[in-house]
Amino acid sequence: MIHRAATFLLTCTLLTGMHFTTDSLSAAEPATIVTFGDSTTATRGPLVVYSMILAKELPQQGVPVKVINAGIGGNTTQNAIARFEKDVLAKQPDLVVIQFGINDSAVDVWKDPPAKASRVSQKQYEANLRSLIDQLQQRDIKVILMTSNSLRWIPRIKKLYGKPPYNSDDPQGFNLFLKDYAQSVREIAREKQVPLVDIYTAFEEFDKHPDQSTDDLLLDGMHPNTAGQRKVADLLIPQIKKTLAASQK
Repeated sequence: MIHRAATFLLTCTLLTGMHFTTDSLSAAEPATIVTFGDSTTATRGPLVVYSMILAKELPQQGVPVKVINAGIGGNTTQNAIARFEKDVLAKQPDLVVIQFGINDSAVDVWKDPPAKASRVSQKQYEANLRSLIDQLQQRDIKVILMTSNSLRWIPRIKKLYGKPPYNSDDPQGFNLFLKDYAQSVREIAREKQVPLVDIYTAFEEFDKHPDQSTDDLLLDGMHPNTAGQRKVADLLIPQIKKTLAASQK
């Protein structure tokens, strides 16, 4: 009888604890989220970008948030390091979503003379990402890493970048270096034990289904369109909810 009573009390205690954890997100002060990236993160005319979707839909799902979009077109992780204090740390975020890679990996073959290497070497890119994560973790700020979306040729991009080492005849030719930078993000996420949202893989998996292609998710071969931004948000929202819930424990 005593054993049953003790078991009952323990079960009630556990259930009460679970209930508190679930409710704590909606009862808490809004969490500040900074989306930190390049032009695929930045606002773009009338396009509803993923940060706007987060700001609208997370509160509707019981997760009050303030979302700050810190995306700037053309940025590499070198730029990210330079503006990190002002654009991220000064905002006192609870969570930072980091997505860079397209500009870092680009080889500017359109220049005169043509560039022969990526704007930021893969080794330096990895070091920059580690530095950003280390600074956040030292401050107990949660981090989510995202790979960049994959790319596709369109005539304007082919004119600029359709030269060696890129292969303009290969549908995957513009991802020549970006795919390796995406792999670096995956490895760093494992190393630093931070959540990963693999946008690159999601866009490529989308391409494998009949009657659809990655082009359907892109405005211009590079930037996610409405459908692409929706896909990013749909992948990110569950991970944000999970990450913020874990921080309440």
